[in-house]
Amino acid sequence: MSPAPAEAQQPAKPAAISLREAFRFWLKLGFISFGGPAGQISIMHQELVERRRWISERRFLHALNYCMLLPGPEAQQLATYIGWLMHRTWGGVIAGVLFVLPSLFLLIALSWVYVAFGEVPVVVGLFYGIKPAVTAIVLQAAHRIGSRALKNAWMWGIAAASFVAIFALNVPFPLIVLGAAIIGYFGGRLAPEKFRTGGHGAAQKSFGAAVIDDDTPTPEHARFSSWKLLRLALIGALLWALPMASLTTLFGWEGTLTQMGWFFTKAALLTFGGAYAVLPYVYQGAVGHYGWLTPTQMIDGLALGETTPGPLIMVVAFVGFIGGYVHQVFGPDQAFVAGAVAAMLVTWFTFLPSFLFILAGGPLVESTHNELKFTAPLTAITAAVVGVIVNLACFFAYHVLWPEGFANRLDWPSLLIAIAAAIALLKFKRGVIEVLSGCGLIGVAVHLLR
Repeated sequence: MSPAPAEAQQPAKPAAISLREAFRFWLKLGFISFGGPAGQISIMHQELVERRRWISERRFLHALNYCMLLPGPEAQQLATYIGWLMHRTWGGVIAGVLFVLPSLFLLIALSWVYVAFGEVPVVVGLFYGIKPAVTAIVLQAAHRIGSRALKNAWMWGIAAASFVAIFALNVPFPLIVLGAAIIGYFGGRLAPEKFRTGGHGAAQKSFGAAVIDDDTPTPEHARFSSWKLLRLALIGALLWALPMASLTTLFGWEGTLTQMGWFFTKAALLTFGGAYAVLPYVYQGAVGHYGWLTPTQMIDGLALGETTPGPLIMVVAFVGFIGGYVHQVFGPDQAFVAGAVAAMLVTWFTFLPSFLFILAGGPLVESTHNELKFTAPLTAITAAVVGVIVNLACFFAYHVLWPEGFANRLDWPSLLIAIAAAIALLKFKRGVIEVLSGCGLIGVAVHLLR
């Protein structure tokens, strides 16, 4: 008997996916999405492309390339995009919200534990060990992004200039982004080969027929319409303006919650390169300008963000909680409520633009497969982000290794923990949760033995 043809050996195309089934998957994803954007995208690829075959590899990568060009958390935007493509607007909203919601509730709970029990010796020891590990994690992020972005002398020059600008000259992060974009705009025309971005390339493998396959026609809701775009823009403007107007009416423009809404709206539009890129901007505003939290609390918040599922930019929920709690915006008897409300508000203003970018831009992307252009400014911004992240690592290292300032002694145990964490991450490729757990236990031992 002759062997079956290759086509017959391919698994059958999966049945159409109901919104209820998709809801269950997106909820599960929200609880297991550890590992930063790379880990989260890997989980989605394994589940949606390889195992469930809800979307083909080519369509998955096409959506990912678009999300990489946007400000905002690319993994959450990718989930929103796939949910929208499968089940219209509500599918995208459900996928994007459930990607964030478990992390929000966990961070509110952990933030309360932090402010209520932060002086307990075991907790102090855990954070003592975790803080040096966070410094190493930030360095790893700079290495990871730099290895992809710094491909030539132009990119190295932009990265160096951005580091000098923010470290030595204290230039605001938005101006660094603007300057890099201008350099990229003109550089892409003068030396296009130097500003060409790699993206994620083309699909190399098929895992069998998918619900949304390479040749699946674009569904009606995913086709571009100027009327749909206008309607979405108006709805988005209302979803932003109504809460801002309410906050301004209740607390005034200078009120803590109002300023949080305005500040994190701007931060949401500057997150090119992921959360590590925008953290210096959050630090400049939340710590330096508004005083919502201290430098030490900022490092602790990043540590908590690293240990919870969801996008790392969810550290803004910690910033909001601490700011609302400490400033007692609802009075001394409602500190927890104030913190929780502030955390939810900053999450709303941080993620609203991400949903709008996907729902508004998705139809354009679906109509132009593999034709995304105008990437030279974004290539330059990514290079600048590397310098900004190195500055963030320097900031963390200073506050961790010299907690009382350069005039006082170096904290040798913290230095050794940071070196060990860097070796584990960069040389042995250990996971972030694993490294944080190990360093936390070492920190407890060091603190209790002192």
